This record gives sequence, structure tokens and C-alpha cells, in this order.
Amino acid sequence: QVQLVESGGGLVQAGGSLRLSCAASGRTSGRTFNNYNIGWFRQAPGKEREHVAAIASVGPYTVYGDSVKDRFTISRDIAKNTVYLQMNSLNPEDTAVYYCAASWDWAGLLTKYENWGQGTQVTVSS
Repeated sequence: QVQLVESGGGLVQAGGSLRLSCAASGRTSGRTFNNYNIGWFRQAPGKEREHVAAIASVGPYTVYGDSVKDRFTISRDIAKNTVYLQMNSLNPEDTAVYYCAASWDWAGLLTKYENWGQGTQVTVSS
């Protein structure tokens, strides 16, 4: 029901920052995108997929995984039909492919996601 695309990944030195974007792609309209709850996940080499953060489609509700809390900030710009993940104080452990995902239902960190983007690589050098 929704197609997503991530952008903003790249190579950054430890202690640096990146801002990832998640937006509608293909036939999915921005209005449709704004109706979905959006989560950010990451997959590091040899590790399980990790839930990083999520933001609800309505209200100010956000949740964060323990490993990124106080360093990462998720936000939504309704006018731009975009969800951002601001990543500060990056360290090599943050190196991973980052994915955004969409869900019609909201359950905080327990939210089940139906649609996934293709991911964007984030590499943090030490």
C-alpha cells in the first residue's frame, strides 16, 4: 500500500552526524505516506535487524531503541512528506544499512511493519 525510499546515508567519521530521509516513492502519494506510522531499522554485518526509532502518523509520539536514545532523533515534516532520522555522535557501532518501514497500526516499539524501503548505507569510520 506504500512504497518507500531512503536517502542520506554515507561515510562519516566517528563523532559526526548524518540525517537520513524516508519518503514516498513510485505510485505512493505524499498524503498517503503521511498517514502511516514510520519506523527506522538497521542491519549491521553479522547482527540481527535492530529497531532504531519510530514516529506515529498523528500526534507527537516517538520511541527509540536503547542503543540510540539521546543520540538519534526521529521527526516528521508533513509539508515535505518526509520522515527524518537525525543521527548525532555517531560511532563505528552505528555502521549498518538503515531501512525505513511503514505501518498502519501503532504500538510503539512493538509495531508490526508491512512495507519496507531498500535501505541506505551508513558507515562510521574510527
